[in-house]
Amino acid sequence: MSVTSFDPRTGAVVATVADTSPDELRSTLAAATSAAPRLGATSPVERRTWLYAVADALELHRTELARLADLETALGLERLTGEVTRAAGQLRFYADVAAEGSYLDVTVDEPTATTPGLVRVNRPLGPVAVFGASNFPFAFSVLGNDTAAALAAGCPVVAKAHPAHVGLSLRQAEIAGEALAGAGAPRGSFAVVSGHRTGVDLVEAPETTAVAFTGSQAGGLALWRIANEREVVIPVYAEMGTVNPVVVTSGGAVDIDAVAKGFVGSFTLGSGQFCTKPGLLLAPVGSGAAHAVAGALRAAGPEPVMLTEAIADGVAAGVAAMLDAGAELVGEVPAGSGGWAAPAAVLAAPASALVPGSRLLEETFGAVALVVEYDGAPELADVLGRLQGSLAASVITGGADDDQAAQVIALLSGKVGRVAVDEWPTGVAFTWAQQHGGPWPSTSSPASTSVGAAGLSRFVRPVAYQSAHDGWLPPEAQAANPWGLPRRVNGRRS
Repeated sequence: MSVTSFDPRTGAVVATVADTSPDELRSTLAAATSAAPRLGATSPVERRTWLYAVADALELHRTELARLADLETALGLERLTGEVTRAAGQLRFYADVAAEGSYLDVTVDEPTATTPGLVRVNRPLGPVAVFGASNFPFAFSVLGNDTAAALAAGCPVVAKAHPAHVGLSLRQAEIAGEALAGAGAPRGSFAVVSGHRTGVDLVEAPETTAVAFTGSQAGGLALWRIANEREVVIPVYAEMGTVNPVVVTSGGAVDIDAVAKGFVGSFTLGSGQFCTKPGLLLAPVGSGAAHAVAGALRAAGPEPVMLTEAIADGVAAGVAAMLDAGAELVGEVPAGSGGWAAPAAVLAAPASALVPGSRLLEETFGAVALVVEYDGAPELADVLGRLQGSLAASVITGGADDDQAAQVIALLSGKVGRVAVDEWPTGVAFTWAQQHGGPWPSTSSPASTSVGAAGLSRFVRPVAYQSAHDGWLPPEAQAANPWGLPRRVNGRRS
């Protein structure tokens, strides 16, 4: 068995890679298991040097990697060159987060006459399986956020090569492997495997302690079910995405043409293949939002080229299903010719059509969006209550004096992980306060994030040591604090 990637512009074969054999997978997992104790016993400061080395290596090969990625994704050299730089920045960011040490949450209760001495500290889980996304071949792939966070937290990573860019995945693995070895990381710290069956076996393997996934709901839920059917259940951190809503207040609708232009720019970005793509615009009755968006779409004239043939087929199927569910096509840019081209479209529907189970409440992955007008605050609240949980949402307001904004923000905060105000939700910065995760089914673990400093917490678990001699504790818990970590002693930070 093998995996083949294609040029989305032409459909031509780019790379064919043999599936990882069962023996090879067992050897890879054995090496990761052997490396796990060493990673866990290495200070975050030392692990930082490993991740910095990988980041430096990515940047050194930036031109080569961007060209290879463009062959397999058709995302364009400018976008992909910038994404290599972003991936390198992510690696350094998570390395710095680990070195700062707060993620370990070291907490000390000194003994009293009535209570024992306790030290609570987060410890790494062990080998982590990472499944990257097709739409970000660097930032969310084999060396993306999940891998960077897991390695920073002290966990070996076995990543599955994405079939849409399998050649690029293996080349990144070669570059990272050489960099890690040169920086002194133990053998088994990082590896990449290939093949659909291999991915299933990776999740089922007893050596795997957690799964991180970015992709479709179908793929994420399949892995979640496999992990929950194991004899020893493990956590699955699946970022799956859904319809990300945009609410335009009455004040925000004053310049509906500007809103429409911004909305089109956001939902067609990357051919609509962002997990944070806004797929639903809710605007006040009488605003003319649907026709404004349709006009902006025709003026923009996007030419979507999808990452895979299946995604391209899914765009046309999704539009047809939305029409069957009661939507009306108000604007379309037809698909181009050749490769995995797809149309861009904007549809409209009445608020009454957004009922539980309707196809209109599901995502169409591509440059497709739905516009719905709401009649007053009660109907808006009712519509928002019917939506699935999402990663992000936007509120377009009339400015600081908009008396509707606070209520809309409060409503959306119960449905999404991030609310952007007078900005579009498409970009996701890797920062300390970022939250890239939302209520089910946008993610399988709503309390976690796959981007930002808190992402390390997915790959550790707390252990409390009671009345243990100091020398028996792991370094991060010892009284001398040899790693210089922030800690809380008797409820006070020190």
